[in-house]
Amino acid sequence: MSQYDRNIERRARELYLRASRDVDPATAGRLRAARRTAMAGPRESMARRLLIPASAFAMVALATLMVWQPGGGGNAVESSAIGQVMESESPSDLPPDADSADPSLYQNLQFYSWLAYNDAPSSSSHK
Repeated sequence: MSQYDRNIERRARELYLRASRDVDPATAGRLRAARRTAMAGPRESMARRLLIPASAFAMVALATLMVWQPGGGGNAVESSAIGQVMESESPSDLPPDADSADPSLYQNLQFYSWLAYNDAPSSSSHK
């Protein structure tokens, strides 16, 4: 350590001691309490101790539910039956895809809208 560093250290120590003598007792007590609190470090709260295991359990439960589907054994039969029903329905139940439909159908959309509106059976005309 150089002579210059020793002089700075001595001067800083003198200033600290003089300032600490001039502090009133209430302020000194608060400073000591603040120092003890800072030196003690953060305390583990009960909520924090329980939050980590609880969140880990929730993640395991979510992963389990995503992998395991309830009633998984009978779903293969049900899904094949649903697939057969879907195939047996007539293709006219749904509108055609825009990619596979004839472009001329889209040229007269107002006409088809008018036709659908006027083609609906009204209760007064069938009496």
